[in-house]
Amino acid sequence: MTAYGFHASHEQVPPADLLQAVVRAEQAGFTAAMCSDHFSPWSVRQGESGFAWSWLGAALQATGLPFGVVNAPGQRYHPAIIAQAIGTLASMYPGRFWAALGTGEASNEHITGGPWPRKELRNQRLEESVQVIRKLLQGDEVSHEGLVTVDRARLWTLPTEPPPLLAAAVSTSTAKWCAGWADGLITVAAEEDHLRQMISAYKENGGRGKVCLQVHLSYADDEDRALRIAHDQWRTNVFAPPLCWDVDSAEAFDQAAEHVPPEAMRQAVRVSSEPAQHAEWLNAYAGLGFDAIFLHHVGREQSEFIDVFGEKVLPQLEVSAL
Repeated sequence: MTAYGFHASHEQVPPADLLQAVVRAEQAGFTAAMCSDHFSPWSVRQGESGFAWSWLGAALQATGLPFGVVNAPGQRYHPAIIAQAIGTLASMYPGRFWAALGTGEASNEHITGGPWPRKELRNQRLEESVQVIRKLLQGDEVSHEGLVTVDRARLWTLPTEPPPLLAAAVSTSTAKWCAGWADGLITVAAEEDHLRQMISAYKENGGRGKVCLQVHLSYADDEDRALRIAHDQWRTNVFAPPLCWDVDSAEAFDQAAEHVPPEAMRQAVRVSSEPAQHAEWLNAYAGLGFDAIFLHHVGREQSEFIDVFGEKVLPQLEVSAL
């Protein structure tokens, strides 16, 4: 059985509306939730980018769901600050919080004015950041000099048990690399063969914990409208790395996506007006071995998606708690 979660997209929905949406999702039968952590949206049309950590406290209090967040420590965020944020939420809501750590995107990280490092340096910086965060969550005093610098940091508020630190990965090479330090893996929907390889690369190299999937989808009661929603809101997200990592503004993403045709969206987004089709896709992903699947309806309005999936899609799935 698989947990099916609601993905809260801060880039697209104002935080107050997003809070109402996740409450509604729990009532509809979703058993988990996660959110993004961006400074900038992927497109000017998306038009939002609330602060994830403020919102997470409200969302954990407003629901009984387990929550996760995808975060990039090391540039925009100092890892000691992320350790403090993780520790505080995990102490307030024991057993209900996890963080997935990744190397980030230039569109969010450039705001500090520092250079955007090449990928191998970003990986090294992330690994150093993970080591710092783990030690702090264990109650150690930490000093560190490297791609991140820490001077005698100590967390005074600690959770009873450190929460899982997952790795966010989209390539098999990253999945293999992060198996050495992660408590679980989260990736994004792709061809089934690639997803099988991601799970294998992680587990066969010692990866432990849950493997999770984020699925971008577009639902409306009309197929053309579902495709229009996907094209309007998510056409800036069809680009493979390194372009998606290195473009540094919403305006530049919009320019890059100027000539993306609507039909190209079907490569990145599951688009359908049929609940049964969405259930078939999700059951296929679950069959690959994912412990949790987080659903992101790429439209800005979430209510129709939540209600229809709660009534017509989730009952066709074997849903468990996370």
